[in-house]
Amino acid sequence: QVQLVESGGGSVEPGGSLRLSCSVSGRIDSIGDMAWYFQAPGKERELVARITAGGSTYYTDSVKGRFTISRDNAKMTIALQMDYLKPEDTAVYYCNGNIRGWRMSMTQYYWGQGTQVTVSS
Repeated sequence: QVQLVESGGGSVEPGGSLRLSCSVSGRIDSIGDMAWYFQAPGKERELVARITAGGSTYYTDSVKGRFTISRDNAKMTIALQMDYLKPEDTAVYYCNGNIRGWRMSMTQYYWGQGTQVTVSS
């Protein structure tokens, strides 16, 4: 059973920083692209940042220069360093991974349970 578990959410004032982490567990053959999404109240889930197995990154325009995605393949974790946070960054943040489970022939996308980030003065 593949599981993704996020941690590190919380409340912060505008201009502050938070670091989210996501750990992958279970019997796994390979992990491909990993990503962070956010979902604000009443809105659809949107891609924040993605990182390939080789370390190439993509960021949505609204977070470029403020957020940094990283991964540790040996520890099967990814992180999202969020700096200069704005009120509009307030959302539930979800970890997403394209993962091939043990002895599975195809990859599958898995989601974490989400972690709340609130930016407010």
